[in-house]
Amino acid sequence: MYDARSIEPLVSVQGEEPVSRTRPADDAACAAGLAAAAGALARNASLDAAVQAILEAATRTVAADRAIAFLEDPDRPTAELIAGVGLDHHQFAEAASELGQPGHPIVESVRARQTVFDRAVAGGGTSADLPLVVSREGIERPVGGLSMTWSSGPPLDEAERAFVVAIADLAAVAVERFRLASLIAERSDWFERLAHTDPLTGLANQRTLARVLELELARASRQGSEVSVAIFDVDDFAATNEAAGHQAGDDVLRSVAAVLGESVRLVDTVARLGADEFVLVAPGPAGMTVARRVIAGVAELPGTPGATLSLSAGVARFPRDGTTTDELLEAARAALDAARRTGPGTLAEASARVGSTGGRSPD
Repeated sequence: MYDARSIEPLVSVQGEEPVSRTRPADDAACAAGLAAAAGALARNASLDAAVQAILEAATRTVAADRAIAFLEDPDRPTAELIAGVGLDHHQFAEAASELGQPGHPIVESVRARQTVFDRAVAGGGTSADLPLVVSREGIERPVGGLSMTWSSGPPLDEAERAFVVAIADLAAVAVERFRLASLIAERSDWFERLAHTDPLTGLANQRTLARVLELELARASRQGSEVSVAIFDVDDFAATNEAAGHQAGDDVLRSVAAVLGESVRLVDTVARLGADEFVLVAPGPAGMTVARRVIAGVAELPGTPGATLSLSAGVARFPRDGTTTDELLEAARAALDAARRTGPGTLAEASARVGSTGGRSPD
């Protein structure tokens, strides 16, 4: 019996000499080849490696001189060669280039979902060209193709053809498996971001803010350092919504969020707190400096027709103005209220020490 575990690659992509093999392959050899290909699908961690190993098992079983596998993607204008056996690096690059040429017979047969055996190839010999087809929600669609070439020898018999078709099905399963895994990972990342970010602005949401602030206060307490918390409010935002509409209001919030993201340091965190309120968590003593930079940046943005755009802000410091998240947010909000009473574009520190955006508030 043929032991699938003893199978070694017929040729590598670097183009080693193929191992001589008797044709046609018997049933035991085909069964061993399928076992090796299935094992490659189950054990390889990447699509390219899995398909490469499947091709190696297939070419060895039916004594093919050369094999390639490629992907078809709706988002790509040309086929993408991902694996090859019996080719050196130059031949691999040449094959990849040929697949991108219009009317390539292998690509055309794949797109038509046609399996072609005994196709004559240039320079002599024959090939078998097979589409890699998967079914999703009852709809079959090609995801790529596989081609195997023989320079000499008899045509494939019925058992060998069935083997090659099964190999193409395994390669198609490999493509679908890794694409689904990629899709699941992308969706997981998306849900993770959704759970921690505000969908309108892309900034951190309240849940993330609470966690970050808790961690920063714990670290500052251990290190004996400061943390500043600033709350920003878009001045006369309700009037903007009423005069220009909610779409214009959303545009204003996104613009303000962009300034926040560009103005803060890498160690800072910015979040959307409410409809038109934003929060900055700034480790260290630089909270007032960063807050001034944000207010100045927003003041340079174009406003809505008939109105200018500005922010008011209140800043509180740990541990001077509070030692818990609630105490700091309350102190920053009290400072914001003082800033609002002074006028648009004003920055205030806790304990109602108010300063203009251009001046320096006393410490």
